[in-house]
Amino acid sequence: MISKSARPSVRRRFGIGAVLAAGSLAAAGLAFAPAAAAVAPTTATVTFNCGLYGGGAATLTTEQTGTSATITVTSAIAAPLPLAADSISSTLTMTKGTSTTAFTGTRNPAIATGAPVIVGPLTGTVASGDSLDAGGGSLVMVIFGINVTCTPTGNQSPGPFVYE
Repeated sequence: MISKSARPSVRRRFGIGAVLAAGSLAAAGLAFAPAAAAVAPTTATVTFNCGLYGGGAATLTTEQTGTSATITVTSAIAAPLPLAADSISSTLTMTKGTSTTAFTGTRNPAIATGAPVIVGPLTGTVASGDSLDAGGGSLVMVIFGINVTCTPTGNQSPGPFVYE
């Protein structure tokens, strides 16, 4: 006679244990996964004077992932000619207390003649608590080999970017 015990088979116990272990590891992985960092505000404006190339209010949009941050700048200056994608080398320097932080890159969308010049996302490194303001820095764009240097005429609004 074969005994039918109330105990589950070894195979079944191993299978249930493996499922529980996998579930525990997945939950632990989520608990220790890096969360997307918050920066406030995420969008600000600053007015730049770009000399002969014009000027006006520019919109800055930022995102943060850990110690890496990006900023995209939509300027008020118009493209003099069509600009190919990723053809503008840019450096946005922002003030951080008595020092500066630079965001650099060669990324931009294709831009039609007369359309606003957009650069970015420009990348930079930030630390928790960094408070960065474009109002004390500069924006330098190299377009067709010509340096276009834009200086701010005031601080950014609504205020500096504060990174978490």
